[in-house]
Amino acid sequence: MNLDGCAHLRSFKTRKGTEPFRIVHSYFIIAASQEARKRKANSCYCHMCKQHRPRLHACLHCVFFGCHGARHIHEHARVKQHNLAVDLSYGAVMCFSCGDYVYDRELETIARDQRRKAAKNGQVKELCCPWDPTSAEIELLQRNPKRRKITESSTIGLRGLINLGNTCFMNCIVQALTHTPLLRDYFLADRHNCQMEDNANMCLVCELSRLFQEFYSGVRVPHIPFRLLHLVWTHARHLAGYEQQDAHEFFIAALDVIHRHCKGQNSESETNPHHCNCIIDQIFTGGLQSDVTCQHCRCVSTTIDPFWDISLDLGSDDARNNNNDTVNRGTSSGKLNGCDNHPESTTLTDCLKRFTRAEHLGSSAKIKCNACQINRESTKQLTMKKLPLVACFHLKRFEHSTRYHKKISTYVSFPQYLDMTSFMSSRRNDNGYINGTIAEINSDNNRYALFAVVNHLGTIESGHYTCYIRQHKDQWFKCDDALISKATLQQVLDSEGYLLFYHKQFLEYE
Repeated sequence: MNLDGCAHLRSFKTRKGTEPFRIVHSYFIIAASQEARKRKANSCYCHMCKQHRPRLHACLHCVFFGCHGARHIHEHARVKQHNLAVDLSYGAVMCFSCGDYVYDRELETIARDQRRKAAKNGQVKELCCPWDPTSAEIELLQRNPKRRKITESSTIGLRGLINLGNTCFMNCIVQALTHTPLLRDYFLADRHNCQMEDNANMCLVCELSRLFQEFYSGVRVPHIPFRLLHLVWTHARHLAGYEQQDAHEFFIAALDVIHRHCKGQNSESETNPHHCNCIIDQIFTGGLQSDVTCQHCRCVSTTIDPFWDISLDLGSDDARNNNNDTVNRGTSSGKLNGCDNHPESTTLTDCLKRFTRAEHLGSSAKIKCNACQINRESTKQLTMKKLPLVACFHLKRFEHSTRYHKKISTYVSFPQYLDMTSFMSSRRNDNGYINGTIAEINSDNNRYALFAVVNHLGTIESGHYTCYIRQHKDQWFKCDDALISKATLQQVLDSEGYLLFYHKQFLEYE
């Protein structure tokens, strides 16, 4: 990726400078003053079909607005040979000669300065990622699933990370985050507005923004993430030191720090008061519904809690207890160097079914019923009230107790594409799951595509983390610290799997 746009945009800036973009962005995107908003309302319509259509583009060469859906801006570009236009919804520059949107650091700086100036004067409220992931931004992604053009020989976004001393747990999570589609788009658009300007060197989000620029700059030599490691140690002190840490624990800690550093610039969500509208919550936060049903009167008490990931047990309680007994007796059966190599296997769907099935709480865990007003035996069931854009599944392979520490190496089969419809709260009744409507079952909104897998190799005492990432729809790569190598989809699906990352399928990119 060139940070200074394409050759056509550079040629345009040489001839006409940046003033055309500055005018379009100021009057028809920011529209900070009341006069500018009136001008925008009166002027923003397609000059061909005379309609106020979504995704209107303004030609940078002349005074012309054309809609993208009916391809009137494309027709204007072809006839007039005006190959550059600005999307008035997002401020992105479209090059029709290249056939894609192009990123330009100078124009983005102009746009950011205009947003900051307008916010400082109280003329706009939000500078950073004001979009709701259910509205216009997602519509853009749905309508343009091939927004990235990557050839088989492309190395954009592929870069190794130097291990700074047992930091493979951090490197694999960084690889997964840098290949998360919406997070990548957010940071490459430089949308982070730092809330720690007086001490920006301590902002983890600023460092991540720099890291994304490094990854997508086209440089191929491994990156040394020493600044990121320092900030992780500073903001998550329980991860400080050169001991091997848990990749899942680092993932949650990283999201938490990013969330805290972004939280000040976003108001709380009106639809979910439990989280804000920062980029982390927009991408990773889902809603988990807990239904507790009284076995006497069938009264249901419901609570909904936000989540960033879902931790899944790997087998039935009976099988797990048998394994525990084997370990406690000190025999070598099924155990080698701290790893349980039991032959049984399971699937991700089986784990999700166990996670969402109704559980009888028993007589020793009675809960006060809101209707009966006394303690009653109950059942509890967890379901998905709201699915996140990116779902992370944590397979609980590590068990710790006062008597033993062990790793569970049960093989878990996970799919390339996952449909979460069966686990939605809307399909629950007192008897478990019910059939959804045809529209619900066919909803693309519940379907996911795999894009990253974190694996742990070795034992609980001595192990190593690696990561598979998808750089292209059918191109997978294995990230082993500084080493990046080509992988096949089958190698990914055959891997042990510790953290599984899926994004909603309508975010599919080519």
